[in-house]
Amino acid sequence: MDAVQQKIEAGREALRFVFSGMSLGLGTGSTAKEFVTVLGDALKRGELRDIRCTCTSTQTEEQARALNIPLFALAEIAPLDLAVDGADEIDAQLRLIKGRGGALLREKIVEQQAKRFLVIADESKVVARLGVGVLPVEVTPFALDVLHARFTSMGLNPVLRLRDGQPRTTDEGHRILDIRVPDVSDIADVVNDIRQLAGVVETGFFPSEASEALIATPNGVRRMTR
Repeated sequence: MDAVQQKIEAGREALRFVFSGMSLGLGTGSTAKEFVTVLGDALKRGELRDIRCTCTSTQTEEQARALNIPLFALAEIAPLDLAVDGADEIDAQLRLIKGRGGALLREKIVEQQAKRFLVIADESKVVARLGVGVLPVEVTPFALDVLHARFTSMGLNPVLRLRDGQPRTTDEGHRILDIRVPDVSDIADVVNDIRQLAGVVETGFFPSEASEALIATPNGVRRMTR
């Protein structure tokens, strides 16, 4: 299987954990999109019913509405029975980097409201050390310039995320600075330092939210647990 097919298989495997009557959190990104697709198909065929869902982004809301998936405000259905979402990086401790799709804040809010958070990913997302790629940091517009300077002084090489040549605006109206975790530092220590700075809203480091992960490989789907 190529990477796309692996994402589809991970989404299908996650559907095995969904039962009629559940409240679900729907994630954001290319792998989560595959799960939302198979969920919509199952509802259309009548294999599942009385499912109540909330979404981690307007992008996912649009997809879910197009598939006639019942949507509710988070507060109406929390605590959630299950949240299903992808990840950008996963380490052996089941710690995650998420948010390269730009929905890190809503993702963390939703997934912390779930009794169980199931991560779905292809095998390329499993890494020996978190920080292979960038770590997204969501910041307020007012603090953007001063935080960019502060992160630079900390050796984090911040880059303002753009879309169509303009600063990317999150669903909550914030900006994203993508930083690099220095090779000599553990991501938890870096995050602890930057979370002390006013104007930092959230980071894409998910240290303990995931309950387990379904990792799709060319030889099938394997489970990772704590």
